[in-house]
Amino acid sequence: MDRATSVLITLLVYNAVLITVGLWAKGRNREVQDFFLGGRQLGAWVAAISASASSSSAWTLLGVSGAAYAWGLPALWIFPATVGGFLLNWVWVAPRLQKLSGREQAVTLSAVIAPKSLGVRREFVLRVAALIIVFCFTFYIASQFEAAGKAFEATFGISKENSILIGAVIVLTYTLLGGFWAVSVTDTIQGILMAVAALILPIVALVGVGGFSPLSMGLAEIGNSGSPIIAGGLVTVFFVLGLMGIGINYPGQPHVVNRFMALKDERSLRQARIIAMSWAVVVYTGMLLLGLSARVLFSDIGDAEQVLFKAATALLPPVISGVMLAAVLSAIMSTADSQLLVASSAISYDWDLANGKADEDLRRTRLTVLAVLFLATALALFWQADIFSRVLFAWSAAGSAFGPILIMRLLGRSLSPVATLSAMLLGFSLTVLISFFPNTPGDVAERLLPFFVAFGIAVSGSKRCSV
Repeated sequence: MDRATSVLITLLVYNAVLITVGLWAKGRNREVQDFFLGGRQLGAWVAAISASASSSSAWTLLGVSGAAYAWGLPALWIFPATVGGFLLNWVWVAPRLQKLSGREQAVTLSAVIAPKSLGVRREFVLRVAALIIVFCFTFYIASQFEAAGKAFEATFGISKENSILIGAVIVLTYTLLGGFWAVSVTDTIQGILMAVAALILPIVALVGVGGFSPLSMGLAEIGNSGSPIIAGGLVTVFFVLGLMGIGINYPGQPHVVNRFMALKDERSLRQARIIAMSWAVVVYTGMLLLGLSARVLFSDIGDAEQVLFKAATALLPPVISGVMLAAVLSAIMSTADSQLLVASSAISYDWDLANGKADEDLRRTRLTVLAVLFLATALALFWQADIFSRVLFAWSAAGSAFGPILIMRLLGRSLSPVATLSAMLLGFSLTVLISFFPNTPGDVAERLLPFFVAFGIAVSGSKRCSV
């Protein structure tokens, strides 16, 4: 059996499982809260791995391994940045958000950052939040489809355009069928596949190099060519701080924190925390090791984000490499489906919630899912950029818009309508504005400045809640 055939068979079986899960989950959706939050009955394993897979996606398997290949040892700073973000979310954000969202019966992150106490201005705040979410996630989903196009093109020789359309149809099918339950369960399956790929492929690559000692010597010989911090000094400091900005923006990701809101009890939360942190250590360590090993093994990779495909093809038997490539595609879908659901909830649920009554029509909700996916697919077909930078742009924009406000709310403080709106708009718009200027080392300006400006506004415009 050749590699392309093994990939095709794996994907057919895998996607049959996804659609089966969607059909199973369809019966669990009796109302909108079930569709968007699983009735707040998520267990530890599903919550932990689905949240992890959603926040990591193809950015980790392709982007992080590609960064390690291109940058060398400086890419290791990605580990404390990302794992630190996991730690912040699961240890501090999750328990507080689980209680707060349950007490206020909030179904979305927007409903948490714009509570009823905002009064008549809540409508405008919710709708601004909805537009920001749709903007960020449409670009984010488009980047996942772009990655799917790369994977199909590298494996089957199918044009990237046709590959994007195939991936979009698959994601649409099981998201429409099962909503949050389908997305969470399929994300769990995909997260497990990602972990398996992050265990097997880096070990094989390290063996190919000859072990840690030859890897260290090989990296020393190559040096810092291609590294963004070769200049040293302040450039190095800014590079490291910029990567730390990835972790700071974790609390503001609606597609991740909604898993915290969906957990069924505190015991599940404690278990999920351990599972999620273990997953993060395995996956990010594995992808960094893969990229560094590939840097020594292969000198002819034109697109650094093709490292995983190159290593799987060169180092593994056809059948095994086919499974690895299928894992990449599953990672892509693990983020696309979650963000598709969050973006559609922002329009179909939060928009009507602004009027005092959330949309209870699942048919309209599913039409919104279709519309958002259509827009994201169009962007994927006509707008191109590398996965690493494009995902982090959307990540920073959402994190700066929502993270500072959420942190204040979890600290037991309430914000005025003006402070809420100002923090949200400035965090978002500054990220977008800075993205048009030349990159600073580590994109430190884009990833940190908007967040701290928004945070300062949120702090100055908040007060201790009376209840």
